[in-house]
Amino acid sequence: MSKGISSDILFALLLLTLTFNAGYSQVVISQPVRIMFYNVENFFDTYNDSLTDDNAFLPDGLMRWNLGRYNKKTNSLYKTIVAAGEWDPPAVIVFCEIENRKVLEDLIYGTYLSKFKYSIIHEESPDRRGIDVCLIYRKKVANVICYKYWIPAEIKRKDFNSRSVLYTEFLIGSDTIHIIANHWPSRRGGVLAGENYRLQIASMVREKVDSIVERNPSGARIIILGDFNSTPDDQAIKSLICSEDSCKSMINLSERLDDDGLGTYRYMGTWEMIDQVIVSKKLLTCTEGLYTEPNLLRIFKPDFLLKKDPKYPGFSPFSTYRGYKYQGGFSDHLPVLLDLKVR
Repeated sequence: MSKGISSDILFALLLLTLTFNAGYSQVVISQPVRIMFYNVENFFDTYNDSLTDDNAFLPDGLMRWNLGRYNKKTNSLYKTIVAAGEWDPPAVIVFCEIENRKVLEDLIYGTYLSKFKYSIIHEESPDRRGIDVCLIYRKKVANVICYKYWIPAEIKRKDFNSRSVLYTEFLIGSDTIHIIANHWPSRRGGVLAGENYRLQIASMVREKVDSIVERNPSGARIIILGDFNSTPDDQAIKSLICSEDSCKSMINLSERLDDDGLGTYRYMGTWEMIDQVIVSKKLLTCTEGLYTEPNLLRIFKPDFLLKKDPKYPGFSPFSTYRGYKYQGGFSDHLPVLLDLKVR
């Protein structure tokens, strides 16, 4: 027997290499890559889930949620996504307030979004009502390297009843992008409601970001986004973006919009910037590959997503419900869009 590697083994190694490379084929990026975040306001199906408290969103429930309303909501979200991409839908869309994988499948396979070949990342969260953080992505543009769902280590899983944080590592072009998607506990009952949870989640995300940066000495392209149920000047957000090591500090691109009096959610006639996008310095300062700029973050607010507020002067998001009254709108939040360019 020859001491060299046999031809069969060489062929097997070559096949393995080709298979691996095919799984992470590099996409040439020639136009901006759009990232979208959207709190879609209670996107439930019409079926009872015995493991969660979804009773309000059943045909005989408090909200009288039925198949007709569900189909209208699905089509409304499809139209919003297409419009947000200017007929070329965003490469990555992060959602919150999604009930389950089925509603995502109905959205991306049951509408004209099907021709864009989105894939899904979704897992059930510990949230009592069963609403989840998840995302869809276009395989033509982005390859998933890995994803994980996080909850704070100091909270036992059986005691955690909010949404998990979704971490996804993407390969887009020749660059690695880390996206951390959030839906922090609500402030229902006052600003202090859920504050301890929000601070614990912020601390966890901060630690995870530090770990990512430490593994990438030249800098990492990180995007933290979501519905934080906090404004940019809240303590939880400040604790998330600041670091004793300046190389690990994050930049809140949403501060500029907040300073201009803009927002994604309207409470008692006042706009609040609670759906935010925070990025690493690397994403703003890199001289080669994917990058962004502060002015490449915007709130998507076409006229069809707004409705004259019946109680306060001005316009509010055209929501599906106003209180318990069905309006047939889109969501009580406006989406945010971030473009990544290449140099």
